Amino acid sequence: MPQSQTFFEEASQAMRGCWALITGQRDVANWFDFSQRGLVGSLIAVVLALLLAGFGPLLLGLQAPAGAASQSVIMNAALFLAQAGMAWIVLRQMGRQDGFVPYLVATNWVTLLSGALLLISLLFGEAGMIMLMVIVIVALLTFINIGRFIVTLKPIQIGLLFVSQAVGVFLALAVLAVLLPMPPV
Repeated sequence: MPQSQTFFEEASQAMRGCWALITGQRDVANWFDFSQRGLVGSLIAVVLALLLAGFGPLLLGLQAPAGAASQSVIMNAALFLAQAGMAWIVLRQMGRQDGFVPYLVATNWVTLLSGALLLISLLFGEAGMIMLMVIVIVALLTFINIGRFIVTLKPIQIGLLFVSQAVGVFLALAVLAVLLPMPPV
């Protein structure tokens, strides 16, 4: 990837990469920028995804309790950190630290795409639940394909990475449940 591209050009390339992940194309790594600049761009994508998750429903005119949007951003940021932290630990234990930045870059762009699709699903009311199920399936598929084609992990390693991240997210949720008050209904 050229280093002189704008964020929007990088985002366009990364969305093509997300499609390549969904369709299982082996050359998917060519669509992502795994340099330090690309990592920063993907972190911007995560920030956008967090803001979409928290404030997107308000922009669509949906009602939410006071403070719910900010709490959503804080909660999703903590979950992101737990997921990234567990990925770093597990990849380090596997001796695959070289795969952490590529994993993170691809996952971050998938997070933005998923966040946008989740926001769109809100527009469809109850029919959006079907879209939600499709998004979950696609997220699992992209996770597996990131492990296969970008980080080049073996199936058992992908399974270990998945389980460790699930444990990390559940632990983070438990800590957040204790620390953050429930928003008023």
